Amino acid sequence: MPASQTKKTLGILAIAGVEPYQESKNEEYMSQGQLDHFTTILGAWRNQLREEVDRTVGHMKDEASNFPDPVDRATQEEEFSLELRARDRERRLIKKISKTLKKIEEDDFGFCDSCGIEIGIRRLEARPTADLCIDCKTLAEIKEKQIIG
Repeated sequence: MPASQTKKTLGILAIAGVEPYQESKNEEYMSQGQLDHFTTILGAWRNQLREEVDRTVGHMKDEASNFPDPVDRATQEEEFSLELRARDRERRLIKKISKTLKKIEEDDFGFCDSCGIEIGIRRLEARPTADLCIDCKTLAEIKEKQIIG
């Protein structure tokens, strides 16, 4: 696994305070233990993102000043703009996490939305919101590159 992917995986697992899932011999894919594992990861990740959003709102209220100097005002507006963009990405991620938690409740988690095969425990630990297997995701990225140019 590439180093950057390992760091991200460890980050998501660390947020939830869990170790990588150790499958038992002959364990069925998406057993209750696996579903509980991913529910814990996704719930902790969603809570952490919500805390960051709340912190940003508080920070922006505290830092909001009407600077008389146009350069200072422009700098603050640019900082707020960057922060809001980051929070917007996080808001979309929170929605995706909630959608994934719903898939767990409906016993529809861990299988590719395109071809129906198992996504895999390690891929899901690296990206718990993944809804495509690696082959379908690669194909989708190739198609996207062809469309964009």
